[in-house]
Amino acid sequence: QVQLVESGGGLVQAGGSLRLSCATSGIMFRIYGMAWHRQAPGRQRELVASIDSRGRTNYADSEKDRFIISRDNAKNMVYLLMNSLKPEDTAVYYCSVLGAPFWGQGTQVTVSS
Repeated sequence: QVQLVESGGGLVQAGGSLRLSCATSGIMFRIYGMAWHRQAPGRQRELVASIDSRGRTNYADSEKDRFIISRDNAKNMVYLLMNSLKPEDTAVYYCSVLGAPFWGQGTQVTVSS
C-alpha cells in the first residue's frame, strides 16, 4: 500500500520560512520522480516543484528563487524548503509521485501579512 504523508505546514509571517516533509512508503522511492503541488481556496491545484530520480529539479516560475525541493533516497523522503514566504503562498501543499496516481493528504501552509 502506497502512503505519502506530508508534515511541516503551519502559520508563518510573511518573509518567513517553512520546510515541508513528505514521508513515503510502499514504493521503490529511488526510481520515481516526486513533486509538490499546492491548492489555494477557490483555485486549481498547481505544480510548485518537482525532482526526478536523479535529483534534477524543476520549479514554477514564481517559486524558482524562493523554494528548494530535495530528496533523501535513504529515508524515502522528499522535502520542500520555502523561503521568503508571501501571503499568496497560502494553500494546502501536497506531495505526489510523478507519473503515478499517488498523493498525500496535504499540509496547510498559512502566511500572514
